[in-house]
Amino acid sequence: MTIVRGKVIAGGRIALPAEMRRALGLENGDTVLFELQGDEVRIRPAKSALRRVQERLRSFAPNDGLVSQEFIAERRAEAARA
Repeated sequence: MTIVRGKVIAGGRIALPAEMRRALGLENGDTVLFELQGDEVRIRPAKSALRRVQERLRSFAPNDGLVSQEFIAERRAEAARA
């Protein structure tokens, strides 16, 4: 693990060093998530958290299309029965 020293400045702001921003693929305006673990703060890009969730849910998605297409097909079948 790389440890870099920084400071808290006015307004509680902390500047993330450039080398860490590059390593995380962060650019101006990107959203990050903060997680407090005991006396430590974990920072990660929101897009990486989203990818993790998508990977976990992928096994529940149909293999041949979008979940929305499956939902529409079910609604159409219900409407046809009515």
